[in-house]
Amino acid sequence: MRNHRNTRNGFTLIELVVVVVIIAIIAAIAIPKMSRGSAGAADSAVAQNLSTMRAAIELYQTEHGGTYPSATSAATFVSQMTTYTDASGAAQATKDTTHIYGPYLKAIPTLPVGTNKGLSTVTITGPAGTGAFGWYYDGTTVWANDPAGDVDVKTTAYNTY
Repeated sequence: MRNHRNTRNGFTLIELVVVVVIIAIIAAIAIPKMSRGSAGAADSAVAQNLSTMRAAIELYQTEHGGTYPSATSAATFVSQMTTYTDASGAAQATKDTTHIYGPYLKAIPTLPVGTNKGLSTVTITGPAGTGAFGWYYDGTTVWANDPAGDVDVKTTAYNTY
């Protein structure tokens, strides 16, 4: 008598179909959760950037005797936030005996969401939600500048943060 071994050289079609169905079920559950997570991360980034910039504005205001950074031009606002300033708010790149305050930010962050995503430019002509700028400064605080009125995962418009 011969010894016949029952050898299998692969998977059956049914086994392969079961594996594919299991992978599809896992993907259907995981992918929406991951995409909501990335949207939530971008929303958190906007809130964090605004918090950092608003804190810098408040520190400037405290160190300059109650005067907020200039709202006469966006360039002046940016230089007052990112370079050294004296008591009157005049900015320069290097620290000396009169320019002892700041810098309050290393750089203006880029807007991480919305229509103007990736822009770090600032506008002072508003209100928030107009033009191709990353941020809107109103003379006392800063806002995300999203002209399309895009919303976060909680349906709050970015330009109202």
